[in-house]
Amino acid sequence: MTGLPEIRAAAARLQGQVLTTPCVESRTLSQMAGCQVFLKFENLQFTASFKERGACNKLVQLSNDEKKHGVIAMSAGNHAQGVAYHAQRLGLRAVIVMPRFTPMVKVERTRKFGAEVVLHGDTLEESRVHAMELAEREHLTLVHPYDDAAIIAGQGTVALEMLEAVPQLDTLIVAVGGGGLIGGMAAAAKGLKPGIRVIGVQTLRFPHMYNAIKHAHVPPGGPTIAEGIAVGVPGTLTQKLVERYVDDLVLVDEGDIEQAIVMLLDYEKTLVEGAGAAPLAALMKDPAAYAGRKVGLVLGGGNIDPMLLAAIIQRGMVRAGRLARLKVCARDVPGSLAKITGVVSEAGANIDEVHHQRAFTLLAAQNVEIEIVVQTRGREHVQSLLEALRAAGFQAEEE
Repeated sequence: MTGLPEIRAAAARLQGQVLTTPCVESRTLSQMAGCQVFLKFENLQFTASFKERGACNKLVQLSNDEKKHGVIAMSAGNHAQGVAYHAQRLGLRAVIVMPRFTPMVKVERTRKFGAEVVLHGDTLEESRVHAMELAEREHLTLVHPYDDAAIIAGQGTVALEMLEAVPQLDTLIVAVGGGGLIGGMAAAAKGLKPGIRVIGVQTLRFPHMYNAIKHAHVPPGGPTIAEGIAVGVPGTLTQKLVERYVDDLVLVDEGDIEQAIVMLLDYEKTLVEGAGAAPLAALMKDPAAYAGRKVGLVLGGGNIDPMLLAAIIQRGMVRAGRLARLKVCARDVPGSLAKITGVVSEAGANIDEVHHQRAFTLLAAQNVEIEIVVQTRGREHVQSLLEALRAAGFQAEEE
């Protein structure tokens, strides 16, 4: 079982080959959560993910014969880029098998690192089977995304760096997919500081490690914005580490993760993907569980589709009341819209969209329903805007 000696050896191998990322306190998040919050910025790695650590640790330990033939990996995201980048840097052939549905931006990023990308299958499982077939046929070494001792040891170096930078940490919150990151980190952290608490986070839609460890039966759901931890089967090696070293596993839903992405962007000016935001989502979902503690959160990756990010930001603004949709009823006469926009302007809000509804409404025929989307300062500002519209003689409500 991977332990502190193997992880320390991995850290020595990785010296100068991956970035020692910052681990610093967020004063704003600390105030909001009621505990000291320290962020480990693994999204600053060259490929924007901690996955580089395990990939590099695995590749540098290959035998000469294995290096001659090259490596193969199955991944639709960060693991693919980590393996491809370090294989290119070390002069190794790399074949990456990806499902056909993989976004082209991820395919192209992987190809830019010199990897041979094979698109096969509609699911990760179909890609995995094909990767194993190719590995056997072409004598390639399979680099598993999580269930490999060298991968686990490489990921565990994150905990070594965190405790070196902030020795007083008493809690670590780590996202869990297949379990490579939390398995390695928990083994390292418990080896250095046995009393430290290690909490794993899974998305409600992919609770497979949670179910396995807690003997629960939470049904998996549909797609998730935390695709980096959307793993259907926990690793054999990693599950043993989680059982031994991890204190608890918790679940977060899509809304929790979306909110955490927006908070990190808004308050910390840092971009993370869904899986990278899961630890903050868990903290903010139940801050009382961490009150007064010194908590380390791993921002595991920053690879997120720009269109998805745009949608998440807008939805976050709606939740915060900074973007609101109002329905205003008025007489369908010249000047009504001008009067409404005047009230909105006087109230200090900004109009994003305006839509007149005449046909699909139960109002009298001489009336019109005007839907406006406005930018505001928050919930209180929305209420003051509604009051101003009502005072001006309009029926107004938030939709």
